[in-house]
Amino acid sequence: MIAKVFKFLGTGLLFALVALCLAIIVLPPFLDRIYYTGPVSAHFDGARFFNPDGEDTLAPPTGKSRGGFMTRWILGRNERPDWPVSVPVTQTRPAARVEGDVLRATWVGHATVLVQTQGLNILTDPIWSEIAGPFNLAGPARVTAPGIRFEDLPKIDLILVSHNHYDHLDVPTLRRLWERDRPMILTSLGNDAVIDVPSKAVDWGTRISVKPGVDVVVTRNHHWGSRWGTDRNRALWSSFTITTPAGNIFFAGDTGPGDMKWPEEAARLGPVRLAILPIGAFRFAPGQMMTGSHIGPREAVDVFRGLDAGYGIPIHWGTFRLSFEAYETPPTMLDLFTACAGYRPDIFARRAIGQPIDIPPYAAPARGTADAATRARCAEGSPELAALK
Repeated sequence: MIAKVFKFLGTGLLFALVALCLAIIVLPPFLDRIYYTGPVSAHFDGARFFNPDGEDTLAPPTGKSRGGFMTRWILGRNERPDWPVSVPVTQTRPAARVEGDVLRATWVGHATVLVQTQGLNILTDPIWSEIAGPFNLAGPARVTAPGIRFEDLPKIDLILVSHNHYDHLDVPTLRRLWERDRPMILTSLGNDAVIDVPSKAVDWGTRISVKPGVDVVVTRNHHWGSRWGTDRNRALWSSFTITTPAGNIFFAGDTGPGDMKWPEEAARLGPVRLAILPIGAFRFAPGQMMTGSHIGPREAVDVFRGLDAGYGIPIHWGTFRLSFEAYETPPTMLDLFTACAGYRPDIFARRAIGQPIDIPPYAAPARGTADAATRARCAEGSPELAALK
């Protein structure tokens, strides 16, 4: 009897080992999809896209592997500060249209912003799903409800999709919006193969007319893309500049600092009235200020300055837990670094999810000089920064 049990276990183990070996061979090619084919360019080698400034967005900031990071996360040994399970949100019902040069923006959550101007309703990286991950089953869950109920959204005319990570390209949301409104969906090369509804995928530098006087230019940023790991960088990432008669709107998407020349490239397209910039998910372990693929509050202020923007809305924090920082760390740091840069505190500061903001006409922001005490608070290793988790 015992011999039969061992034989059964041994056979089962052998089959499991064979299945594992087959999975190692079969699954990676199966999961690696070709989203785009085209000529070699300054950021496409014929198979995969890359950042032309040469920086590796995936270099771990601590020298530890990303596999180790995921293992610590799954096993709960990740030293992450506690986050709230849920955060209350006051949802709003936007106007059907905002006409003329009035510019109104509502942060819906994460990288989703409703921008209303010139009679257009524009959404950036829309996600109304509860979980950002494969099949919306595995991945980080929302801690905040969307600032606008899907049912209360006005008719959407234009959607900008920056890249194919699950927290930015949410197929169920895009499908719902397409079925309801038939908007123009604009993204960068290859992502149309993921989006699964009619969309326009173009290269950096392409200008698309939305209506007379309003264009969208697909602009460079510094990131990477993947849905399954083995399909890494098969599709391009981007930022967007919306040009309007009353000043431009810049949406950074998801980005690391890279060579930091891309903000000035966008600024050359015209005055940036509104900059929508990420400030969260910028470190993988306590003490790290950034990674190559995400800017944190300090770098966001540098981008704001490079754009010479008149007004800023910080995004990509406080909705999905993607990294190690505490819930309040990104906006707290942002307040500190804007003060150190000499900006007025209201120019680029936290905004409540669901709060509609009327953006003032463009004016180049005046910058003062921070006093010595403020500069000391911003210095690397300062007690104030060290106390932030």
